Amino acid sequence: MKKFGIIGASGYVAPRHMRAIKALGHQLVVAYDVNDSVGIIDSIYPDSYFFCEFERFLEFASNAQSNPDSKIDYMVVCSPNHLHRAHISMGLRLGCDVICEKPLVPTGDDVSYLADLEVNTGHRVWNILQLRHHEAIINLRKKIAKMPSDQQFEVDLTYITSRGRWYMESWKGDPRKSFGIETNIGIHFFDMLHFLFGSLKYSELHYSDNVRAGGFLEYERAIVRWFLSINRGDVELAAGNDKSTYRSITVDDEEIEFSEGFTDLHTTSYQHILAGSGFGVEDARACIETVETLRRASAKNPESQENIGRLVRLFLAQPT
Repeated sequence: MKKFGIIGASGYVAPRHMRAIKALGHQLVVAYDVNDSVGIIDSIYPDSYFFCEFERFLEFASNAQSNPDSKIDYMVVCSPNHLHRAHISMGLRLGCDVICEKPLVPTGDDVSYLADLEVNTGHRVWNILQLRHHEAIINLRKKIAKMPSDQQFEVDLTYITSRGRWYMESWKGDPRKSFGIETNIGIHFFDMLHFLFGSLKYSELHYSDNVRAGGFLEYERAIVRWFLSINRGDVELAAGNDKSTYRSITVDDEEIEFSEGFTDLHTTSYQHILAGSGFGVEDARACIETVETLRRASAKNPESQENIGRLVRLFLAQPT
């Protein structure tokens, strides 16, 4: 039985990690978050220690590492994006392997830093890239591999996930902490595109603001038009309904259905990590460098709301 600690226990994604640890028969020893809204722990690991003060958490974890019987094997990082590098570094230096939510870190230089720290500490960093485990994506990758190596696919990717006013008041709405919508919302899709179609050759950012982004990517085996949004009104434009989420990926005009099958992907990710076959820092480099390039690009955004609406319709292939 492996022992785990978790940083960022009150966040949206943390319960998925807790349940994956539980499902595989392991133990959550300690959790930390600056917020104390962590009642979910009662239904999963009621005996886990919990701290709101980082110093007390670090003292507990450090003491645990001094005894082979209490040593924490894995530190799980679910904290806000801008804290990932610091918390990963802490976990490695404590003598833990680290499992981190995406985005792993914001830049390619940060990836190199973590790779060097792995060597120095003798411990590994694992990234949750769960779409690589999705059955529909795996099947599509196998299909692409059977096609002629010089065949290039045309891909349209649209992901709209509605967020309320709270979003812009939280760290997620602060680009200094979330690194923008391309990183916070789009990182796993950009990883999926690399996983399916190879290395990125060229990118253009056509539009970007606090709630939307869109552009063009050329991979070894695909040209991709992509659009991301957290604006509820864009769901109505894309799907003609009032649902909260719209997700669409077409390859050569064929819709790839993967709206189901997400429930156990964190558990699957943990199974691979514990077996030593998970996705490490170099696996995450391509998508990190993709969003880093997009953040540094300049987009010519239309000034008027009317022009923004026209541009959104263009991305969604809707008549103006």
